[in-house]
Amino acid sequence: MTSPWPVDIKLHRVSRVLEVRFDSEETFRFSAEFLRVHSPSAEVKGHGPGQEVLQLGKEGVNIDAINPVGNYAVQISFDDGHNTGLYSWATLYDFGKHQGEYWQKYLDLLARAGHVRNVGATEGAAPSRG
Repeated sequence: MTSPWPVDIKLHRVSRVLEVRFDSEETFRFSAEFLRVHSPSAEVKGHGPGQEVLQLGKEGVNIDAINPVGNYAVQISFDDGHNTGLYSWATLYDFGKHQGEYWQKYLDLLARAGHVRNVGATEGAAPSRG
């Protein structure tokens, strides 16, 4: 079984939200912060289990550019200089289906690390589904 295919991708720069609509009729809205802290890059994920790097201070990050990679992914460039994550369609769909769970896990990790998010740096950072 293949993952649903994206049919529309819109970047809302002011609200720092990337909206992805799939052919399954599902639309997901991702904050730039969510995408940045969950980047599938080695810089964030590490090179194996237990090597993940908790991303701090990404509340105000925005997306500078989105570039297609073949017909299977996009490379997202963030205004903090990060641009090494390739977001496959399957990854974006998985993020959409589980974003509440992934977001809460991230918030829990921040709390355990003693980091307090600067919620004034962004509006609507929590992921949503449309």
